[in-house]
Amino acid sequence: MQNRLKAALAATCIAGLVSAASAVNAAEVNVYSYRQPELVNPLFDAFTKATGIKVNVTFLQKGLVEKLVAEGDRSPADLVMTVDIARLTAIDEAGVTQPVSSDILNANIPAEYRDPDNHWFGLTSRARVVFASKDRVKPGEIKTYEDLADPKWKGRICIRAGTHPYNLALFSSVIVHHGEEGAKTWLEGLKANLAHKPQGNDRGQIKSVWSGECDLAIANTYYMGEMLKDPEQAVWANAVNVVFPAFEGGGTHVNLSGMAMTKAAPHHADALKLMEFLSSPEAQEIYAETNFEYPLLPGAKVSDVVASWGSFTPDNISLMDIAHHRADALRLVEEVKFDE
Repeated sequence: MQNRLKAALAATCIAGLVSAASAVNAAEVNVYSYRQPELVNPLFDAFTKATGIKVNVTFLQKGLVEKLVAEGDRSPADLVMTVDIARLTAIDEAGVTQPVSSDILNANIPAEYRDPDNHWFGLTSRARVVFASKDRVKPGEIKTYEDLADPKWKGRICIRAGTHPYNLALFSSVIVHHGEEGAKTWLEGLKANLAHKPQGNDRGQIKSVWSGECDLAIANTYYMGEMLKDPEQAVWANAVNVVFPAFEGGGTHVNLSGMAMTKAAPHHADALKLMEFLSSPEAQEIYAETNFEYPLLPGAKVSDVVASWGSFTPDNISLMDIAHHRADALRLVEEVKFDE
């Protein structure tokens, strides 16, 4: 009787171990994402169709780093996906990622768009540009980011909150080009030219140009493509021209969407497969056609819609320099009371 009981207990323990091992080794990947589900689900669906590996996504609006730190080695997350170079570097600096060695990733993603220590990898880029009224702004009337502080635009510019990551990255670029004092002067000039207190999202700024509240809006390029798909918002989009300003002596400000593997990563092998897939020609084409972003894979084409806006030369300053000055940019925004 005791022998049978021992055997039963042993069998139960073995079954439990097998079950636990199967759970860890299951063909799935868990992703924590700051990116909206509608932007990433087409990519994950294509990956699952190609590999049979399921992708589980937890969408977070904030607190991603804090969540990973709190979970520690128990975290179920394999990958994180986010936007903005400062967010990518913050995840790395929190010590919740691990380096990834992959010849495929190194071949598909240019060195300037990945971490030197392979803790994060860019996936797409987007430019932060000017959307100018077709009726009230002449072609060529604005050419540089520095022009945005010219008093001629007083009361004519719309922008979302200066503390938003998209704007902090742009303002950080101004610091890199002109130093803190130059950037502060520029911010004061930009604030003086605002039509109203910073508010709303990027699409809202373009809508404000359409409604006549302002003549220039500052927003990311891909929003134009998203708006053109919506019958109501297409009217707003068709009221503006996309203008690619450049810094004096530089190029157009760009930022990234990107990914990193977590330190815990319970499904390491499958997570690596997903990372490599996201850098592949198939996935980069989905990014281009569905999300209207600029693929990073050399030779990959932008969508016809994006191509119709024209070309630009990306700024050549280091993305790491932009991330490094984020805290300085935030301090300047507060000093000039930009959002008040």
